[in-house]
Amino acid sequence: MTDAFPGGAADPRARPRPHVTWSFAATLDGRSAASDGTSRWISSPAALRDTHRLRSECDAIIVATETASIDNPALTARDELDRPLPRQPLRVVMGLRDLDPGLQVFDDAAETVQIRTREPLVALGELAARGCRSVLLEGGPTLAAAFLRAGVVDEVIAYIAPKLLGAGRPAVADFGVSTISEALAGQVSDITIIGGHDEAPNVRITLRPFPAI
Repeated sequence: MTDAFPGGAADPRARPRPHVTWSFAATLDGRSAASDGTSRWISSPAALRDTHRLRSECDAIIVATETASIDNPALTARDELDRPLPRQPLRVVMGLRDLDPGLQVFDDAAETVQIRTREPLVALGELAARGCRSVLLEGGPTLAAAFLRAGVVDEVIAYIAPKLLGAGRPAVADFGVSTISEALAGQVSDITIIGGHDEAPNVRITLRPFPAI
């Protein structure tokens, strides 16, 4: 028996690496940003609040150097009034590029490390050595593809907005699938509508690996 998401296992404690949850927001056609690079309002406010909840529950959050440089995210966990939550994840920027020390990710709101590698297993090994047991993967289609290729994505949480872009940045880059029979498939463990009433709702889909026959 093999896992639909390669490298997945039912019990994360059986692996000498942190449990990895890949979280992303996308339109119905799988775009995480428009052609001009804008992405701020893909997710509804309620979906953004839910993402901050996820951040506060993990030990570390990972983005690529490109995401840190272009989007300049703070990568902190905040409440609906933009106040910092009591528990902040370790902010991890993964990649070889030198970064501007003035980026938000390097402020004093939480601890930050830059892991100078493009190899997911190397980065996860360093985080395991720091005592991290759970990692939230947020940043960049290329980074997401690298983790999928390495077979180290244990859970996927996707926030799907009822919008179409037709072009723009995809949620994930090419990770080696060339035919439908090779597509990675996961078991849907939860579907929840996030938001509503005075704001366009998003659909949160949670996927976990399952044994393929």
